[in-house]
Amino acid sequence: MRERPVRPWQKPVWHAAFAFSLGALVLLKDLAPLEAPAAIPVSVWAHVLVLAGMCALLLLRLRMPVLAMVAGWPLVALDLLMGLTLPVVMVAGEHLYAAVLYGSRRASRVIAGAVGALIVSIIVIAIVHGWDMRSTTDLLLKACALPLVPVWWGMNMRQQRESAEAERARADDLARIAALDRDAAVHAERASMARDLHDVIAGHLSAIAIQSEALLTLPDGHPRTRTVLRSVRENSVDALAEMRAMIGLLRADDDVSERTAPARLRELDRLIRSARASGLDVRVDAEHPPQLPAAVDLSAFRIVQEALTNAVKHAPGSRAEVNVRHGEGTLVVEVIDDGAGAVLNPSGTGLITMSERAQAVGGVLVAGPCARGWRVRAELPVEDE
Repeated sequence: MRERPVRPWQKPVWHAAFAFSLGALVLLKDLAPLEAPAAIPVSVWAHVLVLAGMCALLLLRLRMPVLAMVAGWPLVALDLLMGLTLPVVMVAGEHLYAAVLYGSRRASRVIAGAVGALIVSIIVIAIVHGWDMRSTTDLLLKACALPLVPVWWGMNMRQQRESAEAERARADDLARIAALDRDAAVHAERASMARDLHDVIAGHLSAIAIQSEALLTLPDGHPRTRTVLRSVRENSVDALAEMRAMIGLLRADDDVSERTAPARLRELDRLIRSARASGLDVRVDAEHPPQLPAAVDLSAFRIVQEALTNAVKHAPGSRAEVNVRHGEGTLVVEVIDDGAGAVLNPSGTGLITMSERAQAVGGVLVAGPCARGWRVRAELPVEDE
């Protein structure tokens, strides 16, 4: 439990000094006598010494309140023999209050139970001896009022303090949970940005690099030169458009929608042209469902894009097949090439991002060697309307 700061007037030294000064003034001026019978007649200075001892024990009210209370009871008994005085009784009540408030939970319960037992005992004795109501009430007021009031007040303050501490702890827990949620959201957003940068920008740049390298190997006037240059330009323009859209989203103050339409399977021909311009022999067998959820459509497009990029990168000049089928609530996307270069790096970033995209929409992705070479297969759930 967090400790509350102690204000200057609550410090034990100032508290004890104030209690002794006020109590000594009351005793020396005889301002509030209790008129209790004295078994040992003494001067007022003896009461002042007892009061000094009780106030000295107040120095322990915060660190060891129960010990200070127990140590003070012999002084209270001595003051009772000399004729009980009001200042000593008030300081004894302060010790009770401090023991209940600052002591352990078990100690406060024991003290409260002892005061309750005292009240019950007096009532039982009164019934047994046949005391009248007036005598019983007078005894209860004299013997129980002084211990009952500080104990009740201490229990009430302790309950309020524990409630406040519980609220503060709950607020701290909520703040930690909110911080964890923010961290998780930031991590998820960073992962999404990393996937987009890898799939979109890195894919276009990889195609540009491969196509440029192929272009350098072609002789002047080769018929494929314009085709490759056209593909390089398309990839450059697409990369710039995607980059501008991402920068626009990052700079936006509000939660706005995408500034460009998300890529869809209907644009598959663009990927095929780019792959063919890079030297890949691609055969397509694709069904274009009329309606697909935007997230599934985008994920399928990015998976095909990354699979073709990997095929161009790891198996240049090979043959590849792209199959897209839809049925029974599932969209199946499959890319097979007859190269084996991807086997050398089966845990690369491309495979990780493809798997994350499939999982993000509730699908599964399997990538690995097959009879022809390398296969990427994704099954994405689609709700049939």
